[in-house]
Amino acid sequence: MKLLLFNKPYRVMSQFSPEGDKITLAEFIEIKNVYPAGRLDFDSEGLMVLTDDGKLQASITSPDSKKYKTYLVQVEGVPDRKALIKLQRGVELKEGRTLPARAKKIDEPEWLWERKPPIRFRKDSPTSWLEIQIREGKNRQIRRMTAAVGLPALRLIRIKIDDWELQGLKPGEYRLIDK
Repeated sequence: MKLLLFNKPYRVMSQFSPEGDKITLAEFIEIKNVYPAGRLDFDSEGLMVLTDDGKLQASITSPDSKKYKTYLVQVEGVPDRKALIKLQRGVELKEGRTLPARAKKIDEPEWLWERKPPIRFRKDSPTSWLEIQIREGKNRQIRRMTAAVGLPALRLIRIKIDDWELQGLKPGEYRLIDK
């Protein structure tokens, strides 16, 4: 079985097949017959797990597996206690309420790489960082959750899926895991 952890850069498609002029996983990963276990938005960064094991792929992506995915989110504004409680209890989206999330305000991670292009700086608009853990993966869920509590996401980085961590991988790098 092949299993690899990949740090998906900003503005890269979470697929191997070409789509217009967009950069895909094929630009970074030369290992054949591995497929993403879930997606990460074009404008999001961070950890993707790829494997050639269909059962493992399904278990990672299934909400029934209850595997937590951990994200660092730079948001516009400063969260108050009320916003964090809403995220923790579940947020009402168009298709229904999200499962409860683990959410807390954190300091900006010192180890974090610069995004290219950088987030647009606004002197009059403070930003904050959150760590959010969810067990489901609705389309653009974290962005929609933070927006629903008045904190639009400016940058989103997945750092952990279950026990697999991004640690030590620079954008565009991957690590093959022995299984």
